[in-house]
Amino acid sequence: MNRLVLCTVFTLLSAQSGAHETMSVRELMLSFGTDLDTAEVRRETISPGLHVLYAAGGNVAVSIGEQGVLMVDSQFPEMIPKLKAAIADLGGGDVDFTINTHSHFDHVNGNPLLGREGSWMISQLNTRNLMLSARTVDLLGRLHTQGPYPTEALPVVTFEDRMQVFFNGQRIDIMHFGPGHTSGDAVVIFRGDNAVHMGDLLTGGFPFIDTNFGGQLDGLIKFCKAVLANIDENTTVIPGHGPLKSYQDLADHVVMMETVGERIRTMIDRGYSLEDVLEANPAGDFAASRGDPTLFIHGAYRTLTE
Repeated sequence: MNRLVLCTVFTLLSAQSGAHETMSVRELMLSFGTDLDTAEVRRETISPGLHVLYAAGGNVAVSIGEQGVLMVDSQFPEMIPKLKAAIADLGGGDVDFTINTHSHFDHVNGNPLLGREGSWMISQLNTRNLMLSARTVDLLGRLHTQGPYPTEALPVVTFEDRMQVFFNGQRIDIMHFGPGHTSGDAVVIFRGDNAVHMGDLLTGGFPFIDTNFGGQLDGLIKFCKAVLANIDENTTVIPGHGPLKSYQDLADHVVMMETVGERIRTMIDRGYSLEDVLEANPAGDFAASRGDPTLFIHGAYRTLTE
């Protein structure tokens, strides 16, 4: 979710306080220190036709070229005018296609506005299905219920395992390798630019395995390994949140998840409760570079015990 390090610290405090409140998007974002009204867009160029826009929600990738504009993830409606202004500054116009990497609110809440303006949405089938009903994102003491989304927000093109889009002079592969962060994750590989948008399969900290949305630890590991097999060591990796990453960063992410997951699995086999596992801190040696692991441990423990 938004700025994962802040999120995990916040959820630890929430768990300690025992609070369980349903929060609006605005309340939730303010709790992370982000005001949607004043948040600004920062941009980074990967190639002349591919850019990353950093703002209030998930990282947005934008392909701009002769055929138009293709955007990956849509953040929030409050951010759409700011994102469109940045796109215009880069030489683009209206957003023709919007690919959603998954169904969390900080990646799809801009969909209704874009849809009304004529953008066509693309996602993995499970993401569309998750958007059809109300569903709660549980951040260990702070809850946000999203959806159901209106028709104009819903993907009109879906796929099960993979699809290809030929746009702005390159092939764009959109791939799904099973449940991971959610049940409907998709990675978007810009072959001509040798870049991949990972959604929240990879962020700047420990992963959030959203079991309410079908996420699984073993599936997340498998998914990231499959992505590694479909890119190369020179690929630019765009995480769901945080600065650009590398192939090696993604490989290290897999090692961390395998290591911590095996430790948690061993503890479960020995009869450890969730509280015992949290106290043992099986991810402590990775915390210096990734932040607080509480949210990750909760998700991992739940998927390994159900």
